[in-house]
Amino acid sequence: MHSFEIPGLTLGPGSQPVEPDGAELDYLPLPKAMETYVSPSLPEAEQAQACPHGVRLLESLLIQIQSYRVLEPSRVVDLMALPELDRLLVTQALGEGEVSILFGSDEGMRVQETRLAGVWRVQSSDASGQVTRDEIEVAEIPFAVREIAFRGAAQGLDPETPPDDVLTARSVLSELNEQVGVWRFGDLPHVVNLTLLPHSEADLAYLDAQLGTGAITILSRGYGNCRITATALRHCWWVQHFNSDDSLILNTLEVVDIPAAALAAQEDIEDSAARLVEIIEAVR
Repeated sequence: MHSFEIPGLTLGPGSQPVEPDGAELDYLPLPKAMETYVSPSLPEAEQAQACPHGVRLLESLLIQIQSYRVLEPSRVVDLMALPELDRLLVTQALGEGEVSILFGSDEGMRVQETRLAGVWRVQSSDASGQVTRDEIEVAEIPFAVREIAFRGAAQGLDPETPPDDVLTARSVLSELNEQVGVWRFGDLPHVVNLTLLPHSEADLAYLDAQLGTGAITILSRGYGNCRITATALRHCWWVQHFNSDDSLILNTLEVVDIPAAALAAQEDIEDSAARLVEIIEAVR
């Protein structure tokens, strides 16, 4: 078979004619990096043999993960009674994942997803910094998120008169007020896509000031980054997706229990069970 070239054919940027109106096709840059599962650095066999309580706790955790189904109550494994070396073994075996949950109203609480999706390390400390709670929680999202996110939040808003340069924010707030009033657990999320709406910086500033900030922020590092912030309006979340260049590529307000971007799916839970089997075998 003979190869041949098509005369005049060129490929790549700048090779195609410009549109009559002068517009050029422009693509968002693809993320240059992606956070993926990395096997944790496991303890040596001698260390594992010296920590039988930690190994047994991992085995107990595996049973909890295998039996868990999303939307069921969380499964909790307490670490407080473990000897220090055993607790260190569990920490090393599970590693640290890509989702962190920050509690603005409770600085003594720390929630971090492990390298197993849907498996969370939940810790609380007293005013002196002493750890008073140390648990592994198996859940699509830790119970504390639902319990605390909108504690004391407003049932509706009475927005202030916007400045003259605010274009669409007032109508967005009216829509959110209406949806918050009728939304019930189990309903589909109501999403206002700010990325697709005409708006100015003044609109965003007005929305931010009127919605306020709630008790919880969820940070996820995966294919780019995602910041999910509870507002001071009940069941209203501000969800922002960034690419690897830290440019905002999707900006939404969501009326929902918990935004889907923060939740572990059943497939994630099942995958975590399979990975924990491998971790336990390696530790043994």
